Amino acid sequence: SLLLGMSSRMENVDTEGPNIQELNAEIMDFFLHIQEVTAVLFLRLRRRFLQTAFLLCMIVLLFWVALFLYGSFYYSFIPTANFITPVHFYYSRTDCPHAQHSLCSLPMANFSLLGNSKKQVMTYGQPYQITLELEMPESPANEQLGMFLVKMSCYSYNSQIIDSSARSTMIHYRSSLLQSLGTLTLFPLLLMGATEQKQRVLVELYSSYINNSYKPTIGAIIEIYSQQVQIYKADLYIHARFTGIGYILYHFPLTSAVVGVISNFIFLCMLILISYPNITLDCHPNPQDPVTS
Repeated sequence: SLLLGMSSRMENVDTEGPNIQELNAEIMDFFLHIQEVTAVLFLRLRRRFLQTAFLLCMIVLLFWVALFLYGSFYYSFIPTANFITPVHFYYSRTDCPHAQHSLCSLPMANFSLLGNSKKQVMTYGQPYQITLELEMPESPANEQLGMFLVKMSCYSYNSQIIDSSARSTMIHYRSSLLQSLGTLTLFPLLLMGATEQKQRVLVELYSSYINNSYKPTIGAIIEIYSQQVQIYKADLYIHARFTGIGYILYHFPLTSAVVGVISNFIFLCMLILISYPNITLDCHPNPQDPVTS
């Protein structure tokens, strides 16, 4: 009986052995399958990541190229919009023949219209508005002066006068009552020196001055036809008057920049999409084409 029991156990072990081996083989196959799936998934994820990174780099590059193109167009199309220069008046003669006249010449100023790099301030063909701002005290001499004439003469090389313009102006009228009320109101500020009794007089010398390319304007002379005029300081303003596309670019810079950059970006994207199939065909030739040695 003992021998029969042992023989039956050996038969059970022999019958279970192949089942365990098959189970182990199936487990190994399962892990190998998981490993292969994981490797394939990793390769796909890596490819997607590289494609996404390449796409983002291309988008950023195209954006900067579009921005550079718009900036180049803007700074080449829009000239210097504003130019301000101080005007210092002087008297050409002080040795008057009559003793009762301390000054026998008119106040005048000569200044350059060239930038720091000796470049023309005004672009050729662009209209400019030229305005002289006079800061004048509300003194009795200026109030009794009435109207006076301001003349501007533009000259080219060799001091050749190109154009001249004359405009009349005067200090703004204020009644004695209004002046007294203003003085009483601003009395503390006047004592501390925080404000002054003065006026800013604007004289539009040119409404649309165009610089000639054959005779460029390099400077100007301003004369005031009054010996008794009193001026604290004077500034000359040159402002470009844009029309058409230049007006839109200058007065709406943010909107113009957004529209311009987006338009350039779309154009570059379309250019790349159109040329991409040709590049792909060049990189992958037709295998049926004959190979020349």
